[in-house]
Amino acid sequence: MKKLLLVIASLMAFSMTPAWAAVDINTATVAELEAVNGIGPKKAQAIVDYRKKNGAFKSVDDLENVKGLGKASIDKMRADLTVTKAKKAAATEKK
Repeated sequence: MKKLLLVIASLMAFSMTPAWAAVDINTATVAELEAVNGIGPKKAQAIVDYRKKNGAFKSVDDLENVKGLGKASIDKMRADLTVTKAKKAAATEKK
């Protein structure tokens, strides 16, 4: 029952997010990254781990450096992803 409530709450949260809002790969959580069509739990965690180890992404194309993501898959997701400037992302990470 708890799992069902969690799923319903998650779906409601995602449905309230505007469809035009791109996910910022420099500040997104694993859950926020998973909301992007084409990014599952493993890829989402790999993106967060890469960002923590190497710092902020400068462009969406930098995702090619993340294991499990290639140019074709990045091109399919490009419209759903965005990148903030490195300074802003670094300030968000410290909070």
